[in-house]
Amino acid sequence: MRSGSVDSMFRPDLLAKYGANGPRYTSYPTALQFRDDFAPADYLRAASDPGASSSELSLYFHIPFCNTACFYCGCNKIATNNRRRARPYLEQLKREMALQAALFDPARPVTQLHWGGGTPTFLSDDETAELMAATREHFALAPDADAEFSIEIDPRTVTPATLVHLRNIGFNRLSLGVQDFDPVVQQAINRVQPRAMTADLLSAARTTGFHSVSVDLIYGLPHQTVAVFARTLETIIELAPDRLSVFGYAHMPHLFKMQRQIDEATLPPPETRIALLGLAIDMLTSAGYVYIGMDHFARPSDELVRAQRNGTLQRNFQGYSTRADTDLVGFGVSSIGKVGDVYAQNAKDLPAYGAALDAGRLPIARGVRLTPDDRLRRDVITQLMCNLELPFSHVEAAHGIRFADHFSRELDALRPFERDGLLTIAGDRLTIHPAGRMVVRNIAMAFDAYLGQTQQQRYSRTV
Repeated sequence: MRSGSVDSMFRPDLLAKYGANGPRYTSYPTALQFRDDFAPADYLRAASDPGASSSELSLYFHIPFCNTACFYCGCNKIATNNRRRARPYLEQLKREMALQAALFDPARPVTQLHWGGGTPTFLSDDETAELMAATREHFALAPDADAEFSIEIDPRTVTPATLVHLRNIGFNRLSLGVQDFDPVVQQAINRVQPRAMTADLLSAARTTGFHSVSVDLIYGLPHQTVAVFARTLETIIELAPDRLSVFGYAHMPHLFKMQRQIDEATLPPPETRIALLGLAIDMLTSAGYVYIGMDHFARPSDELVRAQRNGTLQRNFQGYSTRADTDLVGFGVSSIGKVGDVYAQNAKDLPAYGAALDAGRLPIARGVRLTPDDRLRRDVITQLMCNLELPFSHVEAAHGIRFADHFSRELDALRPFERDGLLTIAGDRLTIHPAGRMVVRNIAMAFDAYLGQTQQQRYSRTV
């Protein structure tokens, strides 16, 4: 992996030129290409493939409940204070686990597990312990030293004692949602979260023995200015998490009703939004973090950094990973799984999800089976998104093509990027330069065969 100064990386003129709506490519094809007429039998065949019996598994659990709704959020969630809603959902998850576990070799080790939401700690301590115990009954969870078992935390809903409990039941990584520390910004997004609350949990996580703590920030939120976001970044640098994710806010009120609570007049204009991204890269890299892919930062000793350096970084529905080649089994409403060459998504609403389980079947509602062309393009896009470099010979050997001939139209579409110094196409490879990494989504879009069939307003801004 090449490195470059922030000055050479950050080109506001080119970011403005190439800014567009586009996928984040946590999968290819993206979820918008999943089909309602997908045959779950394809998923069942992929899960039962004896050729995959020696590979690792990754498990994702979606807990949709939140005490309150954050106005910026585009996740599948249910805002409620009724804790009794957790019990029937927990029972449904356990039934789904039994159905899924029957499809896989019980000896396949689970090396990655993630609980997301919603707010996973909407479940009580007893309920989280029950769900983790049920997981161990059905799947072979790897030893702590060999596994990444993570959970998303809303600092407003947990105490240091909760972290002790989560560590005791097997979690070894935390992801804390922060977004911004400024009180005005927090009020505008309906997420008031004092600095001390986050600081106390970070400190408790370290003393409790979590392997890694990640913090999520968002730029482009209402009332954010360069000065406001600089103060948030200064605070985060003082708190010194192991990893950070810095995402651009995707304002799509036509898709997410809660975002209509945000006054669009308070959103930063495009030039400020670009400046906020540049500020984050500048301050975090100056503080010693390594810039990973397009939106992650990690300490130099982090395994994500080693994976990027070695060209083995992967990408999945949780972002960047060192283990994304594992089969992913999704549990819960709206969750997505990837098994072999099949993506499958569960029903997005609780009644349909529960009805399927009541009928004794998996709650799969939509999905897609990858074609050979899908697999080829997925490999190309993954290489670009993760390693910022694409050796043509690797793709040619894996897929039996001549890259320059097969992708002549796509390479022609990237010539303007090359003329602007964002990438080089020469010899055996495509190399993304430091200034090009912030438009890597736009570069990857050249290889997406489905974009012409999809309304781009369904995607977030690439910068």
